[in-house]
Amino acid sequence: MNWYAIRTIYFFEMNRFFRTLKQSFLSPVLSTSLYFVVFGAALGSRIDQIEGVSYVAFLVPGLIMLSVITQATSNAAFGIHLPKYTGTIYELLSAPVNTFEIILGYIGAAASKALFIGLVILATSTIFVDLTIAHPVAMMTILLLTCISFALFGFIIGIWAINFEQLQLIPLLVITPLVFLGGSFYSISMLPPLWQKITLFNPVVYLISGFRWSFFDASDVPITISLLAISGFIILCLWVIFWMFKTGYRLRS
Repeated sequence: MNWYAIRTIYFFEMNRFFRTLKQSFLSPVLSTSLYFVVFGAALGSRIDQIEGVSYVAFLVPGLIMLSVITQATSNAAFGIHLPKYTGTIYELLSAPVNTFEIILGYIGAAASKALFIGLVILATSTIFVDLTIAHPVAMMTILLLTCISFALFGFIIGIWAINFEQLQLIPLLVITPLVFLGGSFYSISMLPPLWQKITLFNPVVYLISGFRWSFFDASDVPITISLLAISGFIILCLWVIFWMFKTGYRLRS
């Protein structure tokens, strides 16, 4: 294992994040505060509790998942797409670095950035709500797995995209609607029976449900199914990435 190469890729990607650390820190703090002010004031007074939890507290896991998923996807997508755009990807492909080492470097950096954002939002949430985490180890595990899984998905988007317009297409038209319709701000048990069944085809439901279980010991989907869904998604993304590097799909053309 070429740890020097992994470390080089990782810190190269993280340096871009540290250069804009203030913006990276302030943005989630401000957006989280706005969500609590708008949703907490507008809906919190009308919705007493959901599954025995106050609505404001119920928002926290959804807000964290919303930001973590979008950040992990966009950071990984941009991280691999920029070398493609500038042509430096050929230097990486010709270097004595294998696919797994490249993945560890880029995905590790993208997941680290998303994890930082998630923890900042969690800390900000404690200002607005008295929060108790029922399963802290499970919470960190699911959060980390979510960061990794969507960083892998973003990595695929970054390789697939031909230009920067396509780079924003999937996150904007696919991921954001899936997150909003995946129970970020409501329980799927509140939906009519037909829509509950349709919602179960949304993979984000399993991530948010498992993450919410780690907070409140209550979920829309059994935690074992959520973990299986996350693991399956990670395996699928890894297989696609290895296939892309093996065939050179949009990497060598």
